[in-house]
Amino acid sequence: MSGKTFVIAKAPIGVLLILMLLVLFLGACNRGGSSGVRYASISNPGITNAPINNGPPSNTVGPVVSYADIVSRVSPAVITIHSEMRVRAPQQYPFMDDPNFRQFFGDRLPQQMPERRRSGLGSGVIISTDGYILTNHHVIDGAEQIKVDLNDNRTLDAKVVGFDPPSDLAVLKVEATNLPVLALGNSDRVRVGDVVLAIGNPLGIGQTVTMGIISAKGRQTGLSNGSFEDFLQTDAPVNQGNSGGALVSTNSELIGINSQILSPSGGSIGIGFAIPSNMARTVTDTLVKTGKVRRGQLGIVVVRPNSDAAKELGIKGNKGLVVVQVQPGGAAERAGLKKGDVITSLNGVEENDPNVFRNQVASTAPGSEVTLTILRDGREPPLSAKLDEFTPETASDAGRQR
Repeated sequence: MSGKTFVIAKAPIGVLLILMLLVLFLGACNRGGSSGVRYASISNPGITNAPINNGPPSNTVGPVVSYADIVSRVSPAVITIHSEMRVRAPQQYPFMDDPNFRQFFGDRLPQQMPERRRSGLGSGVIISTDGYILTNHHVIDGAEQIKVDLNDNRTLDAKVVGFDPPSDLAVLKVEATNLPVLALGNSDRVRVGDVVLAIGNPLGIGQTVTMGIISAKGRQTGLSNGSFEDFLQTDAPVNQGNSGGALVSTNSELIGINSQILSPSGGSIGIGFAIPSNMARTVTDTLVKTGKVRRGQLGIVVVRPNSDAAKELGIKGNKGLVVVQVQPGGAAERAGLKKGDVITSLNGVEENDPNVFRNQVASTAPGSEVTLTILRDGREPPLSAKLDEFTPETASDAGRQR
Protein backbone atom coordinates (compact mmCIF):
# COMPACT_ATOMS: atom_id res chain seq x y z
CA MET A 1 0.00 0.00 0.00
CA SER A 2 2.78 2.42 0.88
CA GLY A 3 4.43 1.82 -2.47
CA LYS A 4 1.26 2.64 -4.37
CA THR A 5 0.71 5.75 -2.36
CA PHE A 6 4.26 6.84 -3.02
CA VAL A 7 3.94 6.27 -6.77
CA ILE A 8 0.70 8.33 -7.02
CA ALA A 9 2.12 11.12 -4.96
CA LYS A 10 5.17 11.32 -7.21
CA ALA A 11 3.29 10.89 -10.49
CA PRO A 12 3.41 13.75 -12.98
CA ILE A 13 0.71 16.41 -12.63
CA GLY A 14 -0.64 15.65 -16.12
CA VAL A 15 -1.30 12.01 -15.22
CA LEU A 16 -3.23 13.02 -12.11
CA LEU A 17 -5.42 15.39 -14.11
CA ILE A 18 -6.19 12.70 -16.69
CA LEU A 19 -7.17 10.25 -13.94
CA MET A 20 -9.47 12.80 -12.27
CA LEU A 21 -11.22 13.68 -15.54
CA LEU A 22 -11.69 9.98 -16.28
CA VAL A 23 -13.34 9.36 -12.89
CA LEU A 24 -15.69 12.35 -13.32
CA PHE A 25 -16.63 11.24 -16.84
CA LEU A 26 -17.47 7.69 -15.74
CA GLY A 27 -19.52 8.99 -12.78
CA ALA A 28 -21.53 11.29 -15.03
CA CYS A 29 -22.23 8.46 -17.45
CA ASN A 30 -23.48 6.27 -14.61
CA ARG A 31 -25.74 8.99 -13.25
CA GLY A 32 -27.23 9.72 -16.67
CA GLY A 33 -27.71 6.08 -17.64
CA SER A 34 -30.48 3.99 -16.13
CA SER A 35 -31.44 6.03 -13.05
CA GLY A 36 -34.57 7.49 -14.76
CA VAL A 37 -33.91 11.11 -13.77
CA ARG A 38 -34.79 13.60 -16.52
CA TYR A 39 -33.27 17.07 -16.65
CA ALA A 40 -34.71 20.26 -18.06
CA SER A 41 -33.37 21.30 -21.42
CA ILE A 42 -31.02 24.26 -21.24
CA SER A 43 -32.02 25.55 -24.66
CA ASN A 44 -35.73 25.08 -23.85
CA PRO A 45 -36.18 25.67 -20.11
CA GLY A 46 -39.05 23.71 -18.63
CA ILE A 47 -39.18 21.15 -21.48
CA THR A 48 -38.12 17.76 -20.18
CA ASN A 49 -35.81 15.50 -22.15
CA ALA A 50 -38.02 12.45 -21.77
CA PRO A 51 -37.66 9.57 -24.25
CA ILE A 52 -40.22 9.53 -27.08
CA ASN A 53 -43.44 7.58 -26.31
CA ASN A 54 -42.39 6.93 -22.70
CA GLY A 55 -44.75 9.52 -21.26
CA PRO A 56 -43.87 12.27 -18.77
CA PRO A 57 -41.33 11.25 -16.12
CA SER A 58 -42.65 11.07 -12.57
CA ASN A 59 -39.66 12.90 -11.14
CA THR A 60 -39.29 15.72 -13.66
CA VAL A 61 -36.80 18.36 -12.62
CA GLY A 62 -37.66 21.97 -13.43
CA PRO A 63 -40.53 24.47 -13.13
CA VAL A 64 -44.21 23.72 -13.59
CA VAL A 65 -44.96 23.96 -17.30
CA SER A 66 -48.77 23.86 -17.25
CA TYR A 67 -51.75 24.74 -15.06
CA ALA A 68 -54.15 23.02 -17.43
CA ASP A 69 -55.31 20.45 -14.88
CA ILE A 70 -56.25 23.18 -12.39
CA VAL A 71 -58.03 25.22 -15.06
CA SER A 72 -60.03 22.21 -16.28
CA ARG A 73 -61.23 21.60 -12.71
CA VAL A 74 -62.20 25.14 -11.76
CA SER A 75 -63.16 26.98 -14.96
CA PRO A 76 -66.62 25.35 -15.39
CA ALA A 77 -67.72 27.10 -12.17
CA VAL A 78 -66.75 30.60 -13.40
CA ILE A 79 -69.52 32.19 -15.44
CA THR A 80 -70.36 35.42 -17.31
CA ILE A 81 -72.99 37.85 -16.04
CA HIS A 82 -75.00 40.20 -18.28
CA SER A 83 -77.07 42.93 -16.66
CA GLU A 84 -79.43 45.53 -18.09
CA MET A 85 -80.74 48.68 -16.49
CA ARG A 86 -82.83 51.63 -17.60
CA VAL A 87 -81.06 54.97 -17.67
CA ARG A 88 -83.28 58.01 -17.74
CA ALA A 89 -81.93 60.90 -19.79
CA PRO A 90 -81.60 64.24 -17.99
CA GLN A 91 -84.46 66.66 -18.60
CA GLN A 92 -83.24 69.56 -20.66
CA TYR A 93 -86.64 71.30 -20.49
CA PRO A 94 -88.24 70.55 -17.12
CA PHE A 95 -91.60 72.16 -18.05
CA MET A 96 -92.13 70.21 -21.25
CA ASP A 97 -94.55 67.78 -19.63
CA ASP A 98 -96.76 70.61 -18.38
CA PRO A 99 -99.84 70.68 -20.72
CA ASN A 100 -100.28 74.47 -20.29
CA PHE A 101 -96.66 75.08 -21.21
CA ARG A 102 -96.93 72.83 -24.27
CA GLN A 103 -100.21 74.49 -25.29
CA PHE A 104 -98.51 77.88 -25.35
CA PHE A 105 -95.51 76.75 -27.43
CA GLY A 106 -97.24 74.03 -29.43
CA ASP A 107 -95.07 71.52 -31.26
CA ARG A 108 -92.15 73.88 -31.65
CA LEU A 109 -90.48 72.44 -28.54
CA PRO A 110 -87.90 69.71 -29.14
CA GLN A 111 -88.78 66.22 -27.98
CA GLN A 112 -87.34 64.91 -24.73
CA MET A 113 -84.76 62.18 -25.11
CA PRO A 114 -86.31 58.78 -24.36
CA GLU A 115 -85.08 56.45 -21.68
CA ARG A 116 -82.30 54.17 -22.81
CA ARG A 117 -81.00 50.84 -21.60
CA ARG A 118 -77.46 50.26 -20.45
CA SER A 119 -75.80 46.85 -20.47
CA GLY A 120 -73.26 45.65 -17.96
CA LEU A 121 -70.76 42.80 -18.12
CA GLY A 122 -69.05 40.92 -15.33
CA SER A 123 -68.15 37.51 -14.04
CA GLY A 124 -69.32 35.28 -11.21
CA VAL A 125 -68.53 32.06 -9.38
CA ILE A 126 -70.94 29.17 -8.78
CA ILE A 127 -70.64 28.20 -5.11
CA SER A 128 -73.44 25.63 -4.78
CA THR A 129 -74.76 22.86 -7.00
CA ASP A 130 -78.29 24.29 -6.78
CA GLY A 131 -77.40 27.62 -8.34
CA TYR A 132 -76.04 30.17 -5.86
CA ILE A 133 -73.56 32.53 -7.54
CA LEU A 134 -71.11 34.94 -5.90
CA THR A 135 -70.15 38.17 -7.66
CA ASN A 136 -69.43 41.86 -7.05
CA HIS A 137 -72.20 44.23 -6.07
CA HIS A 138 -71.07 46.76 -8.67
CA VAL A 139 -71.61 44.16 -11.41
CA ILE A 140 -75.36 44.03 -10.77
CA ASP A 141 -75.97 47.38 -9.08
CA GLY A 142 -79.20 48.89 -10.41
CA ALA A 143 -79.86 46.00 -12.79
CA GLU A 144 -83.45 45.22 -13.75
CA GLN A 145 -82.59 42.10 -15.68
CA ILE A 146 -79.72 39.67 -15.07
CA LYS A 147 -78.70 36.71 -17.20
CA VAL A 148 -75.78 34.35 -16.74
CA ASP A 149 -73.91 32.37 -19.38
CA LEU A 150 -72.87 28.94 -18.14
CA ASN A 151 -69.96 27.07 -19.63
CA ASP A 152 -72.27 24.38 -21.04
CA ASN A 153 -73.69 27.04 -23.40
CA ARG A 154 -76.87 27.59 -21.38
CA THR A 155 -78.09 31.12 -20.59
CA LEU A 156 -80.26 31.40 -17.49
CA ASP A 157 -82.18 34.17 -15.77
CA ALA A 158 -80.80 35.10 -12.36
CA LYS A 159 -82.40 36.81 -9.41
CA VAL A 160 -80.66 38.78 -6.67
CA VAL A 161 -80.64 37.02 -3.31
CA GLY A 162 -78.92 39.88 -1.54
CA PHE A 163 -76.14 42.42 -1.88
CA ASP A 164 -73.72 44.24 0.40
CA PRO A 165 -72.24 47.49 -0.96
CA PRO A 166 -69.72 47.97 1.88
CA SER A 167 -67.94 44.75 0.91
CA ASP A 168 -68.87 45.00 -2.81
CA LEU A 169 -70.36 41.50 -2.79
CA ALA A 170 -73.66 40.12 -4.07
CA VAL A 171 -75.29 36.70 -4.27
CA LEU A 172 -77.43 35.60 -7.24
CA LYS A 173 -79.56 32.49 -7.77
CA VAL A 174 -80.40 30.55 -10.92
CA GLU A 175 -82.87 27.68 -11.20
CA ALA A 176 -80.62 24.73 -11.99
CA THR A 177 -79.21 21.60 -10.36
CA ASN A 178 -75.98 19.60 -10.45
CA LEU A 179 -73.95 22.65 -11.37
CA PRO A 180 -70.15 22.65 -11.14
CA VAL A 181 -68.92 24.51 -8.06
CA LEU A 182 -65.72 26.11 -6.85
CA ALA A 183 -64.86 25.42 -3.20
CA LEU A 184 -63.94 28.40 -1.03
CA GLY A 185 -60.45 28.13 0.42
CA ASN A 186 -58.98 29.71 3.54
CA SER A 187 -57.63 33.09 2.46
CA ASP A 188 -55.90 33.57 5.82
CA ARG A 189 -53.43 30.86 4.81
CA VAL A 190 -52.51 32.56 1.56
CA ARG A 191 -48.95 33.84 1.53
CA VAL A 192 -47.32 36.66 -0.39
CA GLY A 193 -45.56 34.97 -3.30
CA ASP A 194 -48.14 32.19 -3.78
CA VAL A 195 -49.03 31.49 -7.42
CA VAL A 196 -52.65 32.30 -8.34
CA LEU A 197 -54.87 32.16 -11.42
CA ALA A 198 -57.45 34.84 -12.31
CA ILE A 199 -60.44 33.60 -14.30
CA GLY A 200 -63.19 35.72 -15.84
CA ASN A 201 -64.49 37.31 -19.01
CA PRO A 202 -62.43 40.47 -19.66
CA LEU A 203 -63.95 42.94 -22.10
CA GLY A 204 -66.44 40.29 -23.23
CA ILE A 205 -63.95 38.30 -25.30
CA GLY A 206 -64.77 35.05 -23.51
CA GLN A 207 -63.43 33.15 -20.54
CA THR A 208 -59.77 33.95 -19.99
CA VAL A 209 -57.18 32.64 -17.54
CA THR A 210 -54.19 34.69 -16.38
CA MET A 211 -51.45 33.79 -13.93
CA GLY A 212 -49.51 35.74 -11.32
CA ILE A 213 -48.67 35.77 -7.63
CA ILE A 214 -50.08 37.25 -4.45
CA SER A 215 -48.30 40.61 -4.28
CA ALA A 216 -49.60 41.76 -0.88
CA LYS A 217 -52.32 41.16 1.72
CA GLY A 218 -54.54 43.45 3.74
CA ARG A 219 -54.65 46.19 1.11
CA GLN A 220 -57.05 49.15 1.12
CA THR A 221 -58.03 51.27 -1.86
CA GLY A 222 -60.72 53.45 -0.30
CA LEU A 223 -63.00 52.96 -3.30
CA SER A 224 -65.61 50.70 -1.73
CA ASN A 225 -68.75 52.03 -0.07
CA GLY A 226 -67.95 51.91 3.64
CA SER A 227 -64.43 50.69 2.91
CA PHE A 228 -64.63 47.29 4.62
CA GLU A 229 -61.56 46.24 2.72
CA ASP A 230 -58.95 43.58 3.26
CA PHE A 231 -57.88 42.98 -0.32
CA LEU A 232 -55.50 40.41 -1.68
CA GLN A 233 -53.29 42.20 -4.21
CA THR A 234 -52.17 40.27 -7.28
CA ASP A 235 -50.18 40.93 -10.44
CA ALA A 236 -52.28 38.42 -12.42
CA PRO A 237 -53.71 40.56 -15.26
CA VAL A 238 -57.30 41.64 -14.49
CA ASN A 239 -59.38 43.89 -16.74
CA GLN A 240 -62.94 45.20 -17.07
CA GLY A 241 -65.29 42.22 -17.13
CA ASN A 242 -63.12 40.25 -14.70
CA SER A 243 -65.05 41.79 -11.81
CA GLY A 244 -66.79 39.08 -9.79
CA GLY A 245 -64.56 36.39 -11.26
CA ALA A 246 -62.34 33.93 -9.45
CA LEU A 247 -58.87 34.20 -7.99
CA VAL A 248 -57.81 30.58 -7.60
CA SER A 249 -54.96 28.92 -5.74
CA THR A 250 -52.86 26.06 -7.11
CA ASN A 251 -54.93 23.84 -4.79
CA SER A 252 -57.91 24.57 -7.05
CA GLU A 253 -59.65 26.61 -4.34
CA LEU A 254 -61.35 29.99 -4.55
CA ILE A 255 -59.28 32.37 -2.45
CA GLY A 256 -60.66 35.67 -3.74
CA ILE A 257 -63.28 37.47 -5.82
CA ASN A 258 -61.62 39.85 -8.29
CA SER A 259 -62.98 43.31 -7.62
CA GLN A 260 -60.78 46.28 -8.54
CA ILE A 261 -57.71 47.36 -10.46
CA LEU A 262 -55.44 50.34 -10.02
CA SER A 263 -54.56 51.86 -13.37
CA PRO A 264 -54.13 55.32 -14.91
CA SER A 265 -55.39 53.98 -18.26
CA GLY A 266 -58.21 51.66 -17.18
CA GLY A 267 -56.29 48.60 -18.35
CA SER A 268 -54.26 46.14 -16.34
CA ILE A 269 -50.83 47.25 -15.18
CA GLY A 270 -50.38 44.37 -12.76
CA ILE A 271 -52.09 45.88 -9.71
CA GLY A 272 -55.34 44.04 -9.08
CA PHE A 273 -57.36 43.49 -5.91
CA ALA A 274 -59.54 40.57 -4.83
CA ILE A 275 -61.92 40.27 -1.89
CA PRO A 276 -60.54 37.44 0.29
CA SER A 277 -62.58 34.24 0.41
CA ASN A 278 -63.01 34.32 4.19
CA MET A 279 -64.76 37.69 4.00
CA ALA A 280 -66.79 36.46 1.03
CA ARG A 281 -67.83 33.34 2.96
CA THR A 282 -69.11 35.35 5.93
CA VAL A 283 -71.03 37.82 3.77
CA THR A 284 -72.46 35.09 1.54
CA ASP A 285 -73.74 32.99 4.46
CA THR A 286 -75.49 36.03 5.90
CA LEU A 287 -77.01 37.12 2.59
CA VAL A 288 -78.35 33.64 1.86
CA LYS A 289 -79.88 33.36 5.34
CA THR A 290 -81.25 36.87 5.84
CA GLY A 291 -80.68 38.85 2.62
CA LYS A 292 -78.85 41.58 4.54
CA VAL A 293 -75.51 41.99 6.32
CA ARG A 294 -75.55 43.61 9.76
CA ARG A 295 -72.32 44.93 11.25
CA GLY A 296 -71.26 46.06 14.68
CA GLN A 297 -69.88 49.51 15.42
CA LEU A 298 -68.13 51.08 18.42
CA GLY A 299 -68.37 54.69 17.27
CA ILE A 300 -64.70 55.69 17.45
CA VAL A 301 -61.87 56.68 15.15
CA VAL A 302 -58.46 55.15 15.85
CA VAL A 303 -54.99 55.63 14.35
CA ARG A 304 -51.68 53.85 14.59
CA PRO A 305 -49.27 56.05 16.60
CA ASN A 306 -45.84 56.98 15.27
CA SER A 307 -42.76 56.20 17.35
CA ASP A 308 -42.74 59.57 19.14
CA ALA A 309 -46.42 59.34 20.08
CA ALA A 310 -45.98 55.72 21.19
CA LYS A 311 -43.12 56.72 23.49
CA GLU A 312 -45.11 59.61 24.94
CA LEU A 313 -48.15 57.39 25.57
CA GLY A 314 -46.09 54.63 27.12
CA ILE A 315 -46.85 52.07 24.42
CA LYS A 316 -44.44 49.14 24.47
CA GLY A 317 -43.75 47.12 21.36
CA ASN A 318 -45.67 47.29 18.11
CA LYS A 319 -49.17 47.26 19.56
CA GLY A 320 -51.91 49.70 20.33
CA LEU A 321 -54.27 52.08 18.51
CA VAL A 322 -54.89 55.63 19.71
CA VAL A 323 -58.49 56.82 20.00
CA VAL A 324 -58.69 60.24 18.32
CA GLN A 325 -62.48 60.63 18.12
CA VAL A 326 -65.42 59.28 20.13
CA GLN A 327 -68.98 59.50 18.83
CA PRO A 328 -71.29 61.11 21.39
CA GLY A 329 -73.77 58.59 22.76
CA GLY A 330 -72.13 55.71 20.87
CA ALA A 331 -71.13 52.30 22.17
CA ALA A 332 -67.57 53.38 22.97
CA GLU A 333 -68.64 56.43 24.98
CA ARG A 334 -71.17 54.39 26.91
CA ALA A 335 -68.40 51.92 27.75
CA GLY A 336 -66.19 54.72 29.08
CA LEU A 337 -63.69 55.10 26.23
CA LYS A 338 -62.10 58.55 25.94
CA LYS A 339 -60.09 60.45 23.40
CA GLY A 340 -56.41 59.67 23.95
CA ASP A 341 -57.01 56.13 25.20
CA VAL A 342 -54.88 53.42 23.61
CA ILE A 343 -56.70 50.21 22.65
CA THR A 344 -54.21 47.36 23.03
CA SER A 345 -56.53 44.38 22.45
CA LEU A 346 -60.03 43.39 21.35
CA ASN A 347 -61.39 40.20 22.92
CA GLY A 348 -57.84 39.24 23.87
CA VAL A 349 -56.36 39.82 20.40
CA GLU A 350 -53.59 42.42 20.20
CA GLU A 351 -54.35 45.35 17.89
CA ASN A 352 -51.92 47.38 15.78
CA ASP A 353 -53.74 47.91 12.46
CA PRO A 354 -56.74 50.28 12.22
CA ASN A 355 -58.24 48.50 9.21
CA VAL A 356 -57.96 45.04 10.77
CA PHE A 357 -59.51 46.41 13.97
CA ARG A 358 -62.38 47.95 12.03
CA ASN A 359 -63.10 44.71 10.19
CA GLN A 360 -63.02 42.74 13.45
CA VAL A 361 -65.56 45.07 15.03
CA ALA A 362 -67.73 45.05 11.92
CA SER A 363 -67.76 41.26 11.72
CA THR A 364 -69.27 41.09 15.22
CA ALA A 365 -73.07 41.19 15.37
CA PRO A 366 -74.74 44.38 16.66
CA GLY A 367 -75.79 44.01 20.27
CA SER A 368 -72.84 41.76 21.07
CA GLU A 369 -70.53 42.61 23.94
CA VAL A 370 -66.81 42.94 23.28
CA THR A 371 -63.95 43.32 25.73
CA LEU A 372 -61.42 46.07 25.12
CA THR A 373 -58.10 46.39 26.93
CA ILE A 374 -56.96 49.99 27.01
CA LEU A 375 -53.86 51.82 28.14
CA ARG A 376 -54.66 54.88 30.26
CA ASP A 377 -52.36 56.62 32.70
CA GLY A 378 -49.97 53.69 32.72
CA ARG A 379 -52.67 51.15 33.56
CA GLU A 380 -54.50 48.65 31.31
CA PRO A 381 -58.06 48.34 32.59
CA PRO A 382 -60.50 46.16 30.59
CA LEU A 383 -63.73 47.71 29.35
CA SER A 384 -66.88 46.01 28.10
CA ALA A 385 -68.83 47.58 25.23
CA LYS A 386 -72.17 46.62 23.67
CA LEU A 387 -71.91 47.25 19.93
CA ASP A 388 -74.27 49.48 17.99
CA GLU A 389 -75.27 48.69 14.41
CA PHE A 390 -73.22 50.12 11.57
CA THR A 391 -75.07 52.21 9.02
CA PRO A 392 -73.57 54.12 6.07
CA GLU A 393 -74.83 57.35 7.65
CA THR A 394 -72.85 56.82 10.85
CA ALA A 395 -69.66 56.19 8.89
CA SER A 396 -70.06 58.85 6.21
CA ASP A 397 -67.50 61.22 7.63
CA ALA A 398 -63.85 61.21 6.68
CA GLY A 399 -62.92 59.65 10.01
CA ARG A 400 -64.41 56.26 9.04
CA GLN A 401 -65.69 55.23 12.47
CA ARG A 402 -65.13 51.80 13.91
